[in-house]
Amino acid sequence: MVSANHPLGQPADIDAVESLITRLVVTPDEHAERAARRAIDAGLPPIEVAPNHGKLLHLLVAISGARRVLEIGTLAGYSTIWMGSALPPDGTLVTIDNEPRHARIAAANISEAGLTDAVELRVGEATTILAELAGPASTSAPFDFVFIDADKESIPEYLRLALLLCADGAVVVLDNAVWHGAIIDAADPAARGIRAGLELLGSDNKFDATVIQTVGTKGWDGFAIARVRPGNQGEPGNASVAG
Repeated sequence: MVSANHPLGQPADIDAVESLITRLVVTPDEHAERAARRAIDAGLPPIEVAPNHGKLLHLLVAISGARRVLEIGTLAGYSTIWMGSALPPDGTLVTIDNEPRHARIAAANISEAGLTDAVELRVGEATTILAELAGPASTSAPFDFVFIDADKESIPEYLRLALLLCADGAVVVLDNAVWHGAIIDAADPAARGIRAGLELLGSDNKFDATVIQTVGTKGWDGFAIARVRPGNQGEPGNASVAG
């Protein structure tokens, strides 16, 4: 709560506040920052998460004790490096991107970060790869942590397939969950995909979820964070949370 005798900050200060937070608390990962710069030099869109969000992913992987991480949407490997650096020595991260050029840049960045042995980079349509990982012939171990940051139209399908691959108690993070506020009218396909994903998180009793709005250098957005209920027990939706 803001004190009544203290002036509110101005929207123009948002970037400066984020810069201060990053400088005082985050200590950006040097390998991740170099990956972001290479992405810009290569002409990739600057749509990787901000440093404070990268650090959040790092902390969530570490706090959850995740040994197996799944990432849908690699781009240049920025968030991959943040999460990969939080893994235990025997941990693994599988990251998926459908653009071979993105994958080549990401592979170089992941290698420079010393994470080649821990990261498996798969190139292709995410829904196809996820279905293969969940298929009866797959030997893939369950995932403890999932980060989804890819095309928004496919979010519901990504969530459904990821759920098949999750261990009990796994953490699922969905980026761009607010989409500059567009989810309230869902006029475009991306917003409709996000909203459908949020509806799934809120109605499927296998998930226990919330959404946090954020503001910063990436604009007005947010993320959803969910836990896969152990044994997939509980009342429908999130209304069963008590105490």
